[in-house]
Amino acid sequence: MAEYVGLLCIKESPQVEAAPHPLQQARLAALHSFEVLDTDPERDFDEIVKLAAATCGTAISVINFIDAERQWFKAETGLGVRETPLATSLCAHVILEEDFVEIRDTLNDPRMQDNPLCCGEPGLRFYAGALLRTDEGLPLGTLCILDYEPRQLTALQRDTLRVLSRQVMALLESRKALRTADVLRREVDHRVKNSLQSLSSFTRFQRRAFASEDAKLALTMVGTRIDALSHLHEQLYRTDEHSSVDLGAFIQRVCAHLASFAPHGVELMVETVPITVSPQQAAAVGTYLNEFIANSYKHGFPNGEKGVVRVQLTRTEDHLVELVCSDTGIGLQDVSTTSHVGLGMKIAEVVCMELETELDLRNGEDGVVAILRFEPQSL
Repeated sequence: MAEYVGLLCIKESPQVEAAPHPLQQARLAALHSFEVLDTDPERDFDEIVKLAAATCGTAISVINFIDAERQWFKAETGLGVRETPLATSLCAHVILEEDFVEIRDTLNDPRMQDNPLCCGEPGLRFYAGALLRTDEGLPLGTLCILDYEPRQLTALQRDTLRVLSRQVMALLESRKALRTADVLRREVDHRVKNSLQSLSSFTRFQRRAFASEDAKLALTMVGTRIDALSHLHEQLYRTDEHSSVDLGAFIQRVCAHLASFAPHGVELMVETVPITVSPQQAAAVGTYLNEFIANSYKHGFPNGEKGVVRVQLTRTEDHLVELVCSDTGIGLQDVSTTSHVGLGMKIAEVVCMELETELDLRNGEDGVVAILRFEPQSL
């Protein structure tokens, strides 16, 4: 680093400074759109400059970007600094040229011969750079190599620099695309969340307005499914997963929400293990949990009785998902008819069809026990 910084002060005579690019404003706008300036070093870019220097046998290699008043290095090897003034930039000249520039001896080039980086001791005597260019043809900077002795590249070395420069642009484009996708995803998340909340409020309002029990039943089922989908959407958004869901984490999230509605003296206890399932299976389980726990709160503990509602998720020896929901309430009053009537059982029937299983519902030692076993799936 001391050697390079010293070069900046060796000669103070005027040098040929590069003119601004003809499309300077558009070029700078394109550069800033990549949000790469002043970012931390990254291994992907560091490896490119190391490979370029090793392939071409040079002391220095950099990925540089030409800003309005400075030259900034995303990656460098053999240099030791992250930016330099634009006045001494060799690459500021190169971005005005074609895709590839090779200067075998900088002291014989009118653009470089008065540059203090080149005419000092030790001076930079060799330069080769491949443009970093957008799809619209706007140059952002270069992938370049430099050395302290004049030299000449082989055809293979030139092609290697061109290929590596395209790889730099591919990395920049991919990171930009990911940022754009993340912004879009956040906007979609906000809209979906608002839509689900509006739908949930609408179904609750309509349920109170209808006198028909069948209509109330249908709207209750819709509302329960919307609530489950809201939790599922949040789970998918937080984990960046779209083809599979950690059912254990999803159940914890659903139950954390439902625990806030527990009657005084009733505790909701949850034990889960990580199990990967499809989003459709998770939505079905969320729908079922909403209904089971709500029913336990409402019917299991009359007259302010205390107790526990328990949710347990495990994997059986034959690799099935086992969901056991139970409470310590008063239990089912008429087990023989529960499989055919009641809103809760209607919802359970729909859930069982989606999970391709049957519900094992019975009175336990203390209250109700309901068991679902199904084969996990993922897309």
